[in-house]
Amino acid sequence: MNGLPQTHTGQRAPRIHLVDLTPAVLRFQNGQRTSGQLQVLSLTGGLLSLSTPLHQGSQVKLLFLTGAGPVLGGAEMLTPVNHTLQPFRFVSLPVDDRRRLGTAIQTSLDKTAAQDRWIAKLRAASSQVSAPRRTVFKVVLGAVGLVALSIASAMFLSYFRLLK
Repeated sequence: MNGLPQTHTGQRAPRIHLVDLTPAVLRFQNGQRTSGQLQVLSLTGGLLSLSTPLHQGSQVKLLFLTGAGPVLGGAEMLTPVNHTLQPFRFVSLPVDDRRRLGTAIQTSLDKTAAQDRWIAKLRAASSQVSAPRRTVFKVVLGAVGLVALSIASAMFLSYFRLLK
């Protein structure tokens, strides 16, 4: 049984931008094959990097590996973005493959959210540490300036006393 995401909700499916090399194999209805690299992935489709774009509307079986396991689904190739990037949409995705794809996407989103929280925490900690240093620096600089001004005043006054 094929489980396709509901597209009439008006809300985009979460997308992940793949930074790791993610090879994909595309198999045509006539048995020919070609390969590419996944760049962006969602439950409804994604973006492939191909050596040459395929015809818009081409129906293929798309196979790739995720951390949750292999995913094999039917896809339709959409209008190429440029000479190497071409989006696709899933037209059939068995329930188990959809579950694996959803797990892989959610895992990636969770990692990204955890990294974002860690970065925010690090920034907050570093901003708290740097603020007191600036205050201490200003106090020390003010004290040094005050001492220098006092010495200069004393020298000035003693110089004029010696002239009289």
